[in-house]
Amino acid sequence: MERLKHAKKSVGLKQTLEAVRTNQATLVYLAQDADQKVVEEITGLCRQNDIPIEYIETMKQLGKACGIDVGASMACLLKISD
Repeated sequence: MERLKHAKKSVGLKQTLEAVRTNQATLVYLAQDADQKVVEEITGLCRQNDIPIEYIETMKQLGKACGIDVGASMACLLKISD
């Protein structure tokens, strides 16, 4: 999770959904305490696109790992374009 802070990433619901839909995400992080309705759509998209999901215990921990001062329900690592 330490690699998240300095990695090319998207943080938050809208940005992560867009990255998964456009096939730019390589790994999705989901907070276990995020609202289930929020999580359902992204888990389905990840399954369809064979994108692995890593679960983080809390939104606060995920936000901190991303280098932000607020909680985050989800984030993803992005593909590095050549």
